[in-house]
Amino acid sequence: MTYQCPLCHQSLADNQYGFQCENNHQFDRAKEGYVNLMPVQHKRSKQPGDNAEMMQARRRFLESEQYHPMREAAATLCKQYLAKTSHQLLDIGCGEGYYTHYIAQALKQQDPRAICYGLDISKVAIRYAAKRYTNDSMQFCVASSHRLPFSDNSLDAILRIYAPCDHAELQRATTAQGIVITVTPAARHLFQLRELVYQDVRLHDETPENIAGFSLLEEQKLHYEMAMTGEQAEDLLQMTPFAWKASEVMKAELKKAPQFRCEADFILRVYSKNH
Repeated sequence: MTYQCPLCHQSLADNQYGFQCENNHQFDRAKEGYVNLMPVQHKRSKQPGDNAEMMQARRRFLESEQYHPMREAAATLCKQYLAKTSHQLLDIGCGEGYYTHYIAQALKQQDPRAICYGLDISKVAIRYAAKRYTNDSMQFCVASSHRLPFSDNSLDAILRIYAPCDHAELQRATTAQGIVITVTPAARHLFQLRELVYQDVRLHDETPENIAGFSLLEEQKLHYEMAMTGEQAEDLLQMTPFAWKASEVMKAELKKAPQFRCEADFILRVYSKNH
């Protein structure tokens, strides 16, 4: 079993109620199918992560398929680099499972053994993901990206779409041939949306992240224009950190706009584990 106990770090065995380690720490499976591996003492707030309103805005926007080209590019990289592995992938910060589900389907076609684990600190998002996507190629858990509840050397790949993580945990949890795939904003990502919020819009820094224990193997940019309704644009704004800076007047005007055009600009990078 790939999961490990977040309290004592022993392997977790599957049982009829959920998961249990040899020290009898029990983690029950929720009725939706996910497991909460986020002990109370590891929480920084009562309900960490996105709240229900933020999650619903993100869900509506993602279902408009504006980010599908990026999802497709990420899935292609996952298939390419996991081709000769046992196809054990972790999606960190998976939210409501939009990317996890699509990539799980792609990997399952390539290898019937494939399993995609979705991890998020938000219980609201994980509950929705587990309720919506129910098949044996996916498992969802509530956990911290800085304390991965996975056994040493158990994951062939870790996908991080905008998600922070502890580099030592990436090293620990991946196999000797493990890879990390990241998706980050390129220079002009959401430039037109940011223009509505800030007087002086700065381009995103495209400097590659240095991930300790890994080397950059491949980098590709993906740029395209999104044409969306005002309501979709307002949902997109709610997904971003700069939503906190936007005035209520600006949000209302954006929502009423008949159409809003905005650039999507991503960088996808593949890192391989150093030997």
